[in-house]
Amino acid sequence: MKERRNLEPIDSILEKSKQIEQLLTKQPIYHEASSILFYISYGSEVYTHNLVKQALQNEKTVLVPISDTETKTLQVAHIVSWDDLAPSTYNILEPRKERQQIVPLENIDLIIVPGIAFDTKGNRLGHGGGYYDWLLSKLSTVPTIGLAFSFQIVQKIPVEPNDQPVKMIITEKQIIDCLGDKFR
Repeated sequence: MKERRNLEPIDSILEKSKQIEQLLTKQPIYHEASSILFYISYGSEVYTHNLVKQALQNEKTVLVPISDTETKTLQVAHIVSWDDLAPSTYNILEPRKERQQIVPLENIDLIIVPGIAFDTKGNRLGHGGGYYDWLLSKLSTVPTIGLAFSFQIVQKIPVEPNDQPVKMIITEKQIIDCLGDKFR
């Protein structure tokens, strides 16, 4: 799936990401959330940079993950500007050390989750580190939305005991409510 995603032309990634962004920002759960944890996209992932910048402009509390490679966990930091970010672990943008404002996990209203592949039950294949599974296990009542291109939706993802599903998936073509109840 990574290879397939990496074959997607950048113009297509950006156009599909814009469609996903438009669907996401129309969701009531997005509007109701005051503090949102966004992943910062890299490579051929659904592009989130514009989403983050828009949320900053709309005065949402923008939270981003910081990877702890020793414990395979994530800390969550508040950013106030795109300039707070710099390349860090795995060459992914994270808050600069001098600008890290760590916040408690219970301050998160909504989590935007990356993935390599998803099934319609919300199961996801991540990058294999378990970082997001750890985080989602701590925040099981917080709404989670996976962002993916439609070709990343597969019939079935093999599930391991520690894997944590997302509650909704948004592609450029559809919104998949994995719970069947629109978070209500």
